[in-house]
Amino acid sequence: MAFFRIINHLAAIKMADKSYFPLSLDTLRILAGWAADCADRALPLFERHAPTDPRPRAALSGIRAFAAGGKRTALLRTLALAALAAAREVNDPAAAAAARAAGFAAASAYTHPLADVQQTKHILGPAAYAALAPELAGGGDAAIGEAEVHRAIEQVPAEVRELLLQMPARQPGKSRLEGLLYALDKGIRAPSLPREA
Repeated sequence: MAFFRIINHLAAIKMADKSYFPLSLDTLRILAGWAADCADRALPLFERHAPTDPRPRAALSGIRAFAAGGKRTALLRTLALAALAAAREVNDPAAAAAARAAGFAAASAYTHPLADVQQTKHILGPAAYAALAPELAGGGDAAIGEAEVHRAIEQVPAEVRELLLQMPARQPGKSRLEGLLYALDKGIRAPSLPREA
């Protein structure tokens, strides 16, 4: 019994170190729209390998409905989990990454207003997997993924950038996915350059 009290006390201390910030449904809807746009670019790679599996497309339809003003219901979680299950079941790494992009896009509606580096994956995951998918389909050509990262950064709404700035910055990591997450994080955080008229 004392052991569980100690564990609960340590968990409470750990949570006390985290800081929360305001996060509106409007901001989540803007994030959802951007996440869906990113994931949608990779969706054909999944559908080419699993043309009869509607789960990733359904996840994107669900998150687009939320982005357009729909309610944030448990259905979005169900759709996200179904898309991630589709990723595990398809027998192609690029197709799996595309399905994960859709799953993470659907889950973006549940980004927590918590200044924790793990929460950045809710924001960046759809774009990172959407960059990884064509890179894998292109034989691992990193330039393909980097081009998708650049495109996602160029298209990111200011509200998504502001949301990301509330959280700790990601570190490079060791895997290719972690590298893409880091590149997105770093690029989105960078001050915008003035656009030429």
